Amino acid sequence: MTVRPVAPADAARSFLKLGVSTLALIVAAPVCAQSVAVVPAPNSGTADTAAQQAQDNAEPGDIVVTGFRAALENAVAEKKNRDLVVESVSAEDIGKLPDASIAESIARLPGVTSQRVNGRSNAISIRGFAPDFSTTLLNGREQTSTGDNRAVEYDQYPAEVVNQVLIYKTANAALIGQGLSGTVDLKTIRPLDYGKRVFSVGARGTYADIGKLNAGSKDFGYRASATYVDQFADDTIGVALSASYLNEPYQIQEGNAWGYAPVTVNGASANVIGGSKSYVTSTTLKRLGLSGTLQWKMSDTFTSTLDGFYSDFNDDQIKRGIELPLQSGANPSLTNAVVNNGLVTSGTFSGVEGVVRNDSFQRKAKLYSFGYNGKYKGDDGWSALIDLSYSRTDRDEVTLETYSGTGYGQGNGATDTLGFTTGRNGTVFQPTLNYSDPNLIQLTDPLGWGGTTRQAGYYNDRKVTDEIKQYRVEIEREVETPIVHAIRFGLNYTDHAKSLAPNEAFVTLPGGATIAPLPQQYRQTPTDLTYLGLGPMLSYDPRALLAGGVYTLTPNTSPDVPAKAYTTTEHLMTAYLQADLRAQIGAAELTGNIGVQAVGTEQKSRGLVYNGTGFNTIVQGDDYWDILPGANLSLRLPSDWVFRVAAARQMMRPRFDDMRVALSYGFDTAQGIISGNGGNPFLRPIRSNSYDVTIEKYFGTRGYLAAQGFYKDLKSFVYNLEQPYDYTGLPLPASLPVGIPLQGRITRPINGTGGTIYGVELAGTLPLGQVVGFLDGFGLTGGGSYTKTEITPTPGGEPEDIPGYSRWVANGTAFFEKWGLNIRGSVRYRSTFVGELSGFGANRVRRRAIDETIVDGQIGYDFQDGTFKGLSLFVQGQNLTDTPFVTTNGGQRDQVIDYQSYGRRFLAGFTYRF
Repeated sequence: MTVRPVAPADAARSFLKLGVSTLALIVAAPVCAQSVAVVPAPNSGTADTAAQQAQDNAEPGDIVVTGFRAALENAVAEKKNRDLVVESVSAEDIGKLPDASIAESIARLPGVTSQRVNGRSNAISIRGFAPDFSTTLLNGREQTSTGDNRAVEYDQYPAEVVNQVLIYKTANAALIGQGLSGTVDLKTIRPLDYGKRVFSVGARGTYADIGKLNAGSKDFGYRASATYVDQFADDTIGVALSASYLNEPYQIQEGNAWGYAPVTVNGASANVIGGSKSYVTSTTLKRLGLSGTLQWKMSDTFTSTLDGFYSDFNDDQIKRGIELPLQSGANPSLTNAVVNNGLVTSGTFSGVEGVVRNDSFQRKAKLYSFGYNGKYKGDDGWSALIDLSYSRTDRDEVTLETYSGTGYGQGNGATDTLGFTTGRNGTVFQPTLNYSDPNLIQLTDPLGWGGTTRQAGYYNDRKVTDEIKQYRVEIEREVETPIVHAIRFGLNYTDHAKSLAPNEAFVTLPGGATIAPLPQQYRQTPTDLTYLGLGPMLSYDPRALLAGGVYTLTPNTSPDVPAKAYTTTEHLMTAYLQADLRAQIGAAELTGNIGVQAVGTEQKSRGLVYNGTGFNTIVQGDDYWDILPGANLSLRLPSDWVFRVAAARQMMRPRFDDMRVALSYGFDTAQGIISGNGGNPFLRPIRSNSYDVTIEKYFGTRGYLAAQGFYKDLKSFVYNLEQPYDYTGLPLPASLPVGIPLQGRITRPINGTGGTIYGVELAGTLPLGQVVGFLDGFGLTGGGSYTKTEITPTPGGEPEDIPGYSRWVANGTAFFEKWGLNIRGSVRYRSTFVGELSGFGANRVRRRAIDETIVDGQIGYDFQDGTFKGLSLFVQGQNLTDTPFVTTNGGQRDQVIDYQSYGRRFLAGFTYRF
């Protein structure tokens, strides 16, 4: 493989030529005649405002569409009027997105899907790319994340405070902070644009039908919200305030296999489960979300907007289960094996030394986001804006593992004889030991994992701070030419810093003890593992034992711990120039934009380098420029057909943990060289030449059909690879023999050539009453996509799936809405994909997930007149078919690695609008 820099100047010339050539071809195309409406720019008012004004201005007897149908019409209008390829979700009413979470609403859009984590959707994949390839904005501004890297976890944003979600699938020179696969922009209410007073409250209860799996856990929860919007001083001052509080449980039954080990049965080779680490997990999710906006129209030409958002997020988990070393363990032996198609599907393991696990996980995160926007729009064609914003996330994530067993160290204590059956739902066991007996199961290090440390558990505290400061100015001038109707120029400066500070320790028993019984006062109701066949197990709260002095912490002084820490900073200066296009071609209209971004980057990473004997602080980085031209052209025919083409140079910055400077290295006696591993602070972005073509047919703003094709040619990618490395200038290992060259080897992320990913999306919204009169109120909305990847994540290897990629994605919603009654059912499908899960120490683990189909439904009633006018009642059901999340060993369906059951969730609630 050849690693080489990308020439941005060559790309710029190619794209400028492409934009001009495409424009010329479309202008020359024969079309029919009729004028269409002026198309708003990407930062103009939303379709929601127009829909609200239509309702306000309706005469008695007019048919006014509200609720889910109105939200769909807003989305159709948004897609039709934008010059970018856009998908959108609008709130049905104040504080009322169509789904219980933002990620679930987004995952119903064409070409978009999500991966469930702990039973809920909190991250999205756009067009086959992992969440790290897209970015998320709040009111057009970049946001920090509660995750380790750039991808936003949507749990941090309450659906009740978001009024609209836009997904830009194509690039735009005036769009700051855009991603490679797409850009998600969350919009809150602008009170002067909304134009009326409203006060809305809502609440809902939640029930998880899988039950209360752990002692002290719950199966019922609730959420409540309130929104107030008003205008004062002759509609020159507007205020919007929203608050949301959530307290909901999630329950999970997890089956997990270590993997599958080779074994010989009756002289033939087969695979058998290597070990099991299965849990029941009870999660309590608490979140307070506050949002506020103050708008002041200081004059007819100048408006100031100040907004803020705050989220206090607490994810509290208890995980209990039994870890069983089987074929991959030291002592167990396999008998009575039955083999089917090369897999041992049943048998008996003897000599098994199980580890009873009582673990806790707690993530606390606080997100602050503030912004000011001043916008001037003169009568002489000039306009300007200034935008200042600040976003910060403080996260503290504590994992506490604790171990119990029948004796200290391997080969001591009672062992189990386990029968087992392996199938497509994982492995079920038949034990002979009682794992809930406090006289048998005691606090200890059953397998001697800690060596001389006498480890009875492990403690991992990870503190992450993420901060973004952003400053933007823009001027725009309307011009009178046959093609260009406005030119805008802007500057944006972004200061982004993210840091991770790990603190890890061994959990030990006081006084150097090797084993101790669980004190009576800490014993809880045994946890039921019948779904695994294991029966009850000894249960306690590990945090209570640590606080009560039953456990103590012994710091982990391994150099691997500080090597995980990093502080990475990025200083980005973006200049952009864009021409907005509008031209009459006969009676049709050509609209769009053509522009270029120039992005200067200065990146640095600070961390610790371990040289075999000690640590040294080091700061390394790089600076470079990216030239990102782009063009979007839309040909709008009088018959409501829209043809679009787009081309752009796009980029996505590397993951923060890949950019860490920390290195761990030493003298490799086997190879006779210095060898090490770590991050790469010199990484450049992943870059792509991207092309889109779409054909759209609209039925006013009530419905549409669309076919969308895209092609992304990745000119660079990020791989993990061993390569030569010059250790000159770094502290040398004390064990380095005299005369050894400083040119050694290192395994770390690098830039290399990428590959291609392309696909087709079909989408539509059809109000069936427009087709057949007696079906008035019925409708369909949804889409499907096919995506093909030829990206080679392994240098020199064959093309393979990247994380988040599903070849087939489909979703659909059938609905009825009339007379105040609303009923809808939704289905989401995605084919097999590589999912990212959190492994030991919060490290990423990639596994092949099977395809999944998720069915949701809702029924509700809106009181449209009388005493209860403004009241809406609803009942929702999520995951109605109880679809599990399943990963397999190398795509072999019978060899299950993860089998997670979440159960069904039911929600019932109301909203009341005064």
